[in-house]
Order: sequence, then structure tokens, then C-alpha cells
Amino acid sequence: MGDINLNLGELDLTSEDFWLDEVDEHIQKNLEDEVVQDALKKGTDLRTYAKEVERELLDVENASIQDCILLRMEEMLNGFQGDLSSISSEIQTLQEQSVSMNIKLKNRQAVRGELSQYVDEMVIPEHMINHILDTPVTEREFLEQLHELNHKINFVKEQSFRDARACHDVKDILEKLKIKAISKIREFLMQKIYSFRKPMSNYQVPQNAMLKFRFFNEFLMANERHVAREIRDEYLDTMSKIYYSYFKGYLSRLMKLQFEEVADKDDLMGVEDTAKKSFFSSKPALKNRSTVFTLGSRGEVLTSRLEEPIIVPHAQQKSETKFNFESLFRSLHYALMDNCCREYLFLVDFYMASGTASLDLFNAIMAKTLQTYLKSMEEHVSECYDSIAIFLSIHIVHRYRNLMHKRGVPSLDRYWDTLLGIMWPRFETILHLNINSVRDVDPQKFGHIDNRPHYITRRYAEFSAAIVGINQSFPDDRVLHNLEQLQTEVENFILKMAAEFPLRKEQLIFLINNYDMMLGVLMERTTEESKESESFKELLTARTQEFIEEVLSPHFGGMISFVKDCENIIERAGVEALRPDERRVQSIVRGFNSDWKRALELINGDVMRAFTNFKNGTQILQGALTQLIQYYHRFQKVLGQGPYKNMQIRNELINIHHVMVEVKKYKPTF
Repeated sequence: MGDINLNLGELDLTSEDFWLDEVDEHIQKNLEDEVVQDALKKGTDLRTYAKEVERELLDVENASIQDCILLRMEEMLNGFQGDLSSISSEIQTLQEQSVSMNIKLKNRQAVRGELSQYVDEMVIPEHMINHILDTPVTEREFLEQLHELNHKINFVKEQSFRDARACHDVKDILEKLKIKAISKIREFLMQKIYSFRKPMSNYQVPQNAMLKFRFFNEFLMANERHVAREIRDEYLDTMSKIYYSYFKGYLSRLMKLQFEEVADKDDLMGVEDTAKKSFFSSKPALKNRSTVFTLGSRGEVLTSRLEEPIIVPHAQQKSETKFNFESLFRSLHYALMDNCCREYLFLVDFYMASGTASLDLFNAIMAKTLQTYLKSMEEHVSECYDSIAIFLSIHIVHRYRNLMHKRGVPSLDRYWDTLLGIMWPRFETILHLNINSVRDVDPQKFGHIDNRPHYITRRYAEFSAAIVGINQSFPDDRVLHNLEQLQTEVENFILKMAAEFPLRKEQLIFLINNYDMMLGVLMERTTEESKESESFKELLTARTQEFIEEVLSPHFGGMISFVKDCENIIERAGVEALRPDERRVQSIVRGFNSDWKRALELINGDVMRAFTNFKNGTQILQGALTQLIQYYHRFQKVLGQGPYKNMQIRNELINIHHVMVEVKKYKPTF
């Protein structure tokens, strides 16, 4: 649709014709317009139509303005987007620059840190120089600066391998400080070692002082090995002499405290029990041979006295106290063990030694002392005939070795093995001497023999109980084998001695008394059932049963033999095979009726006088009376069978309950 221009302000109103012409021209143009023509045809009011056109123009104008604004906005936004893209690129660039700067910063800080640490470790501060030069070695500051000096020496040495030029600036002063420190340390340690040599000095005090400064030796080992070896060799030599002097003197003085009357080659189990006479005097010697075979309180060296303080020779000499060999052996080796443990742990700690190296250092100190001990022990053991003393000493070794292992000290293992190698053969030798002495005993030389326990069997019982009791803590098959041999010979000896009695009853009394005594001692001294106890129980039971038969036989032998005969016949051929023997039965019944009470009294007196052990005698008496009741019951049972049950003599039988009432009178009241 064409535009209609009705702006009259632009027309020249001075010329009426021109104006009319122009109006006509415009009207004509407008009338020619299709829209106007369409409006005229429809009869539309042009003023209304003009207003509508004006409104449409305003809408178009507003739309144009809006489009213009939107275009400007689009252009602005496009510009802003371009700016944002540029900013993002700049931010990414800044981030890359920041990362690069951080890396550079970290690198510079790392370099500065390492360089600072390098400089710190390379630089020698003035206070270190002053402390190393002037501070006493016992002061904490010296020890701290010595640690620092050792670190700097190692650091500079490491940097020297890398050809660091800075090392040349400090190498000279470090060397001088090292020499000064070594000189002061050497002087200090040597003084401590020399102080060991002072008479009556307690070497443990300077030794403990050295342990506080064990780093001194570590410093010397790291920086001047020949000085460290010099000090170590001086220490080893000094301590070797100190220990040798101490233990040699202690050994000499202590062994003088042994009993003067000790066991000799004649103090054997089978040797006659008569006190020796002095060559110059008719008085018997004071030695009591029974102590050679009796443990008594001697076993305390393995228990309550195992770790008690050592024996002090001069104090015991004043009181004139004497000791058995095992007590002296315990004191000697407790002192040795205690000192060796302390010394070995010092060597391991101060010299940082272990394994073979620690044992080599220990042997360098103690070898001479240990050889002296072994030589002395070999001499004393070879002359010893006290097997209990030797066996106690063997078990002292076992216990002390265990104690050292609990402390983590294996340094005396070889010594203990050598010592056991000396003592075991001697113990077995003494044991075989005793076995042979029992085997070679001639019963004829004893003259009159009574039926009480023999002193040889008592010696055996005490000795066997002692050895078995000691052996229980550290069992050894060698001991059991030797004891079996000894037991065999003792049993043979008892049988040979019993054969000297003319009557079997006396033989049985002798055997029972000896078996009972040995069994009692063994069961009292051993904590559990031993093979020896079981063997003697069987022998005692068998001989007791035989004795009961013997003691009943004089009074009731007819009845006993009759019962056994009849029972054998019944067992073989039955009741029908019994043959009536009225006269024999009558004799037995009337003999029993007239004599049984007196027989009980005689048996009671006979048994109670025969046995030295009242309890054992009472048990045997009760066994005999019980056996009598059983025989009488069996006798009555036989008479109630076959041809005997119709005999008139059965009416004269005493009621068994009456017999039992009488027997109960002999029952012990305890």
C-alpha cells in the first residue's frame, strides 16, 4: 500500500492554484491507489481509515525501532561474546603462566632448601668448635657436638666422592676437630680402663661409666680404627688380668674350706661299716661314712641355695665353717656365671658385637680364667669319691646354663660342656666302684648276722633315692642304667646274706626287713613312682606272702595242708574223689579247738618282734590273721562236702564268727 502524505505544513499556501493543483494531484494519486479504491467501494470513512493507517505506521515505526534495538543488542552481545572469548584466552594464558611460575618457585625453594641444608651441614659453627676443644668429654654438650661432628665428617666424606668443591673449605678444620676429639676420647677411656687396676676397686663403676659413653667407641671405630683397637686391646688385657687374679685367688682360698675328712677310695657301699682308726691314735676318725650315700640337706644347693650370695672365704675361716665339695662348686660357679654374664653383656653393648665376634671378645678376656677353673676342677674331681657331690655339681651346671640362656648369654656353653665332660666319667667311675664293692661282698666276713636291715642296703636305699630325686629335673639315661646295675647287685647281695640264715622263716624276715626299708626310703625321697620302687614292691609282696605261710604253718599247718590237698582233689576229679579220713579230720578239729587262741598270741608276738618297722609288722600280722580266717573258712567248706559232711566231728567246729571276734582283738588301734 502506497504512503499518503497529508502533511500540509510543507505546502506553499501563498499560491492558491499551485495548492489546488497539488491537492488534485495527490487526491488523484490516492484515488488511483488500490487500497483507497477498495475503501471507497466499501464506503469506508477515509478519516477512520487514515487513523488506522496512522496507527499501523506507528506500529511499523515501533517494530522498526525494536528491530533496531535488537540489532544493536545483537551487535553488543556479539561484541561481548568476542570480549569473553578474548578474556578466556587471556585467563588460560594467565593460568599457564601461573603454573610455570609455581614450578619455578618450587624449584627455587627446593634448590634453596637443599642448598640451605647443604650449607648448614657443610658449615662448622663456632659453638661446635668451642665444645669439641674446651668442653670435658663427660658433659652432655660435648657428646651432642660429637654426634654432630661425626655427621659432618660423614657428609663431607660423601660430598668429596662427588667432587664438591666446598669440601676443600672445611676439610682441614674438620680433620683438626676430629683429631682433637679422638685425643680427648682416648684419654678418657684409657683413664677409665686404668682405674680398673687400682687395688680393691669395684670395676663395675667405671664399666658403667663407659656404657654411658658407648658412642665414643662408635666414633673411634668410624674415624680412627687403630685408636679404637688400641683402647679395646688395652681393655681386654686389663680385664683378663683382673679376672684371672680375682678368680685364681678366690678359687685357692675357697677350696681350703672343704671338709678335711672327705670320702676316699674305701668309702664304698660294700665296704665294712667300721670306723677307721687313726694311725697315731686308737680313737676312731670323725668321718661319718653314711653322709657319702645320704642326700639330707645337701640338695638345697639346687633349690634355695642355688642363687644365694657366694661364700666369703675370710669370713668363714674366722668361724671355722667347712663345706662339702658341691657347696664350694656352687659358690665358685655362681661367681663365675654372674661376672661372665655382666662382662658379656657389656662387650655386646659397648663394642656393638654379636655372634662369633662377641664370643671372641669374651674369650680374649676369660680364656685364661676358664682354663684355670677347668684345671682345678679336673684335679679335685679326679680325687673325689663322693658321687653325690659330683652328681649335685653336674646338676648345678645344668641350672646355671639355663639361667645364662634366660639372660641371653651363651658365652660359657663350651665351658659347661667341658666341665660336664670331666664330671660325668668320674661319677660313673665312682658308681661302678660301688657296684663292684657290693658284688664282691663276702657274707662270711660279717660273722653273726641279725635279721634287721643291713647297712649296705640302707646305704643303697639312701643313695638310690638321692640320685633318682636329683635326676628327675634333668633326666639322663646313663644314670638309670647305672642304677639298674647297682640294684641288681644289691638284690643279689640281700639274697646271699639271707642264705646265711639256717631257717626259711629267718631268711624271709631278713628279706622283708630289707625290702621294706629300701621301699620306704625310695617312696619318701622321690616325688613319683620309680622303677626301683615298683621292683621292691613286688619283691616285698611275694616275700610277705611266703612269710605268712611260714608263720601260720607251725600252728595251723595240718589244717592248711588238708585244705590244699582236698581242694586239689576236687579241682582234678570232683567231690566224689574225696576219701574220708576221719582220724585226720578229728585231729585237725580238736587240735585247732584246743590251741587256736594261744596260737594267735604266739603269732602276734612272733611277728611284732621280727620286724623293725612296726607299721610293716602290724600289716603282716593282719595279713596272717586274715589268711588264717580264709583257711578256716575253706576248711569248713571242705567239711561240708562229699563224705565229710556226715562226720560227727563237724559238730565240734568253732563258729567262724567267734574266731573273727578274737582276731579283731589284734587289730591295731592307729
